[in-house]
Amino acid sequence: MQEEIKIGNVRLNFKHYSGVDLYSDGSIENDLLQIVKKYKKEDYPKIIEEKASWPILYHLSDQRANIVEWIPMSPTAKVLEVGSGCGAITGMLSQKAGEVIACDLSRRRSEINATRNRECDNVTIHVGNFRDIEPDLPIDFDFIFLIGVFEYGQGYIGTDSPYEKFLLMLKKHLKRGGRIVIAIENRLGLKYFAGCAEDHLGSFFSGIEGYSSDSVAKTFTRNGLINIFKKCGMNDFHFYYPYPDYKLMTLLHSDYYLPKYGELQDNVRNFDRDRLVLFNEKHAYDDLIKDGLYPVFANSFEVILGPALETIYSKYSNDRVDEFKIRTDIAFDKAGRKVIRKYPLTDAAKEHVFGIRDAYMGLVEKYRGGDFEINDCQIDEKEGCAVFSFVNGIPLSTLMDECLDKDDFDGFNAILSEYIRRISYKQDYPVSDYDLIFSNILVNGPIWTIIDYEWTYGKCIPAREQVWRSLYCYRLEDRKREKFDITPVLSRLGIRDEDVQALLDEEFAFQKYVTGNHKSLVEIWKEIGRKVILPKELALETEDIRRDDCIQVYFDEGDGFSEEESIFPEEQYDDNNSVSLDIKVNSHVKTVRIDPAFAPCMVTIESATWNGEGFSDDDVDVTIHPVNGKWVSDDSIIFNTTDPNIEFGLTSDHLNVQDRNHLCLKMIMTLLPEKAANAVVDSLESTETENTHKENILTKISRKIAQKRDEIYYRDEEEE
Repeated sequence: MQEEIKIGNVRLNFKHYSGVDLYSDGSIENDLLQIVKKYKKEDYPKIIEEKASWPILYHLSDQRANIVEWIPMSPTAKVLEVGSGCGAITGMLSQKAGEVIACDLSRRRSEINATRNRECDNVTIHVGNFRDIEPDLPIDFDFIFLIGVFEYGQGYIGTDSPYEKFLLMLKKHLKRGGRIVIAIENRLGLKYFAGCAEDHLGSFFSGIEGYSSDSVAKTFTRNGLINIFKKCGMNDFHFYYPYPDYKLMTLLHSDYYLPKYGELQDNVRNFDRDRLVLFNEKHAYDDLIKDGLYPVFANSFEVILGPALETIYSKYSNDRVDEFKIRTDIAFDKAGRKVIRKYPLTDAAKEHVFGIRDAYMGLVEKYRGGDFEINDCQIDEKEGCAVFSFVNGIPLSTLMDECLDKDDFDGFNAILSEYIRRISYKQDYPVSDYDLIFSNILVNGPIWTIIDYEWTYGKCIPAREQVWRSLYCYRLEDRKREKFDITPVLSRLGIRDEDVQALLDEEFAFQKYVTGNHKSLVEIWKEIGRKVILPKELALETEDIRRDDCIQVYFDEGDGFSEEESIFPEEQYDDNNSVSLDIKVNSHVKTVRIDPAFAPCMVTIESATWNGEGFSDDDVDVTIHPVNGKWVSDDSIIFNTTDPNIEFGLTSDHLNVQDRNHLCLKMIMTLLPEKAANAVVDSLESTETENTHKENILTKISRKIAQKRDEIYYRDEEEE
């Protein structure tokens, strides 16, 4: 075997390669190699959408590099990456540093890395066990990166104290003032309590319970990591908290800037495997944040071992088209003051970032003499970013949430009325902030400051339309906010049903303008097909075990069904197994799913109306998942599953959609023994195969069941 080869400009060193890949994701690595050979990096997003595969997403998504992209480094920096894998991080390090030396156990993964980054002329990849490679490494690295690697220390190093020995081994290769960067899952991450399996083992609660002695990987708590650092004499450490986790990070907090109440909304999606939902993670995080416990239960850590960095918070907006991809940082300046900086993540986004200064000047003129302050903006051409002052205050959305939590609707209306008054100032002025939503306003006593005005245009947007969009975005973020009825507000503003539809069309057009034609992560997650499972015993909000005749309702607003946002109607079946439901549906809901029971059953839909009008074929399409149910008559469905569901699609152009709608149903449900339900479905499928007459045994059975139910009902009446 050649000791060194080149793929493009990348050098691969096999001096310490054993000839066997000790770590592999299986055959998917062959697919990845063919992809990176055939396609350029700009083609990866399209491939990710087409393949709908977690390994493809994980290895090819440019969001993987967010975990290191925010870290400032000199263009002459010397960097070591341990466990470089298929190169998702290597490419970004190559852009930022002067020299990158990478190490990995696998020849195949290193070939993928070198091929995808073949244009990089500053990368060398050593293939083999790090313990064997380490003696040959330089001792003057500015940064050493362990991204998803430290947890495998037992396999890399061995011995009784592998993690301490690993760090001490690395420490020898740092120059004075250098840093080690570790990204790793938190053993006590909230998602593991809420029902996500442990990332490396695929089992539930194994990390929380402390792992077994033969675990292939081991993650740590915050204190567990600190103890390891201190044993190594490394007392200069700084914790960051990637969210949702370090793999596809969009937010990065720190001990100097922790998340605010209501900020953590992206919790349910899990790409690598199906998951349970044992409680509402958003609400749990909100309560932990109030008590200052977020650092204990964050899903992931990123630790800087060495001198502190000036950045204390980062937010990535790289799910957009190239022209709008940016990163927003909060950092300490040289005087120790907090400042906000917005950086373009692409050359195409520079114009967008530099244009924010013009937006600032326009809004200053519009609200001169009014009751809005505009957070100042300057352009730092040397750093290539827009710079803003850090403003103290409470987000307007948080003040509104506090009112709703206390059912203080008078207080809520007072805040909303004040918002309407302030936003209506000089509304004919030809400059408008399209995104002047509640969360972009900080309140400090009587001072209301607009802190984010990225989407400001040189045109007039009527105040009533801005109010509608603020309420729309506010309610969309959290379903509990729907307890406030906005109908009187819209009526007061003169917004009619037809206006709402036009505003929705404009909103969807704006989102498409920002994100382009590529699929969002939510859509990719749906394509991958991971399940979110709510255990039956936890479905009710009471202490009782959920009954088989319990009803559950889901709402799909375009992002798929979510257990966290589903509801259990107060209305339940009466003694005759009949129920009348009045389901309130927002205008942005595309599909309503009703689970009529949690056992095999037959459901008869006696009536269904939308805003008081019956459905026609042009109005709504009622679809039944073929696995879940079979029609046995024009109005009855039989289910031989414990997860029956009925979906109402609400996307028809003929449907009269208002801001607040009512889907009213009356239905009868009869529980069936599993064997009986299976026999009926088998009979129907057999009958369908043989193309027999439509009046088959299933219809007769449904009639007999209905007849039997009626006999029981009238017998009970007579006995009473």
